[in-house]
Amino acid sequence: MSKKVFDQIAEGLQEALAVARGEADPYKLHVPAEIDVKSIRAKTGLSQKDFASTFGFGFDQLKQWEQGRSRPVQGLRAYLLLIDDQPVQMVKALRRLNSAHENDPPKRAACR
Repeated sequence: MSKKVFDQIAEGLQEALAVARGEADPYKLHVPAEIDVKSIRAKTGLSQKDFASTFGFGFDQLKQWEQGRSRPVQGLRAYLLLIDDQPVQMVKALRRLNSAHENDPPKRAACR
């Protein structure tokens, strides 16, 4: 585990302890129940296929959301809100993360 990851986990633990002791209020994100996925995608200028592959969604699932047959779960709705608010920055961040992982050495399988 890298120092950065360890520090992030430790920070989260300290925040959780402060909330448990009553020293801090928990942060609550409001995520609307309904999100217009089609308008978010249109704002990016990407096709359905490109939007799905760029942001890691299933193509068929994206079509279901846009046609109103299903809706994204809360975590995905929060992700879509970020894409809607900062589409260029989200693509840059995902590319940066992907580049970092391409340089990681391959991991051996735990099963033998």
